[in-house]
Amino acid sequence: MHPLGATRSSLKADHLLQTPDTFVRAPLPGAENVDFILHATPRLGAAFTQMTAEFAAGGMLGPTPAQRFVYVLEGGLIVEAGDSAVTLTRGGYAYLPQGAEHKVRATSASRAAVIEKIYQPQPGADAPEIAIGDESKITGVPLMGDDGLRVRALMPDGPPYDFAVNTMTYDPGAALSMVEIHAMEHGLLMLEGGGIYRLGDAWYPVEAGDFIWMRPYCPQWFGALGKKPAKYLIYKDWRRHPLGA
Repeated sequence: MHPLGATRSSLKADHLLQTPDTFVRAPLPGAENVDFILHATPRLGAAFTQMTAEFAAGGMLGPTPAQRFVYVLEGGLIVEAGDSAVTLTRGGYAYLPQGAEHKVRATSASRAAVIEKIYQPQPGADAPEIAIGDESKITGVPLMGDDGLRVRALMPDGPPYDFAVNTMTYDPGAALSMVEIHAMEHGLLMLEGGGIYRLGDAWYPVEAGDFIWMRPYCPQWFGALGKKPAKYLIYKDWRRHPLGA
């Protein structure tokens, strides 16, 4: 039955909850056999772009004027960069600096989270380098000493890098210990499980497949519900002065 306009999706001045029933797919220039769900873009007010790329077998991403981070959700991708070609499967990821020549091609029908951001150089810092990894090989670190909430850092950290991407896994009943309000902007894709997210002055049930954008200073809090862990992929801008200096 048609939901007659009902949806959990919500757009406010400081946040967006975008649920799969509202996703619209579109092509992007240069990409071959890939459909994109554009979650966060500058038209929303975001300083980055986050999308889900849905590849047919052999599909390929097009060029980008920005840095690119790719995280495999399903299937397999071949990433060619420099003198190497690496096959990534679920949980595999690649960071490709702005200007780095590369190709990303699907070995089969696949889905990936793709984050792109115009690079903000840090005076005196080295240039960022290509980074390829597998989330399953990273040890989760308890957040603020809570063993029920574990963070895995996927991006290299240091002055050359101006954003971070982590996964956060919550055991059932685990929650952030505080309502966070900060200068960093977030893009968040729910990967597994679900719970309750506070965004601004609103409280939302969320589940795997949902996307959330949070403007800087948006009050935010999450608690996991259900009988299995909740997990999400989260982006934030990082290591840069807010004045751009």
